[in-house]
Amino acid sequence: MRGVMKMRWIISLCVVVALAGSLVAQGSKSKTKTKTTPPATTQTAEPQIRGSNTKEGASQAAKSSKVLTEIMGTPDKGIPSDLLARAECVAVFPKVIKGGFIVGGQGGRGVASCRTPSGWSAPAYFELKGGSVGLQIGGQSTDFVLLFMNENGMKSLLSDKFELGGEASVAAGPVGRTAAASTDVKLGAEILSYSRSKGLFGGISLKGSVISPDKSDMEGTYGKGVTAEIVLAANKNRAPAEVQVYPNTLTQYSARRAN
Repeated sequence: MRGVMKMRWIISLCVVVALAGSLVAQGSKSKTKTKTTPPATTQTAEPQIRGSNTKEGASQAAKSSKVLTEIMGTPDKGIPSDLLARAECVAVFPKVIKGGFIVGGQGGRGVASCRTPSGWSAPAYFELKGGSVGLQIGGQSTDFVLLFMNENGMKSLLSDKFELGGEASVAAGPVGRTAAASTDVKLGAEILSYSRSKGLFGGISLKGSVISPDKSDMEGTYGKGVTAEIVLAANKNRAPAEVQVYPNTLTQYSARRAN
């Protein structure tokens, strides 16, 4: 009988000890601070800038890309690659009608893109008008390419309107594989200009010509109120896909990014 009582007492003691240990463990867990992992943050891409009618913008971008590709496809007679590598912005005005300069009407429309830290910017649209460029009256069209060589030249594109040779110095650009043989005057110019007519390509001074944003193409491609300043600072991926052909073409020939 005593043995049975002793056995029960030992069992009861073990149960009490086990319960006490369980309570202590639960208490220590409740005092321990649970470390929570913060939710991972994802970087959202900047929204696309898109207007209601991109047809004309896409057409200008495609024509400008074609002109640039054809010119760069003949390195012995094209834009020196080292000059293109130094340019901060590049503008192409395809099929400018010579008669437009003489009568003072619209000379031509074109596209420009500038370097950004992420590559070439979204394309902005411009008009080229007027100026004493020595062109004869007639319906012949000419392609123009402008290299904006430094920050001052680039800033001129961000203004409402600027005159070549006035607010921004301009010189006929050298032609060939390198610019080593060019004069200091040409290399010191803020803008270097080129023309191509009837298959002949060379430097030409567009002094006196005026460049201003093409409001119609800008609004159609990007929407009302979007300025060239906004577009030329924007990643090309923010532009409608159908106009990205121009900065993509520039990347093929000069992939340097802005600092």
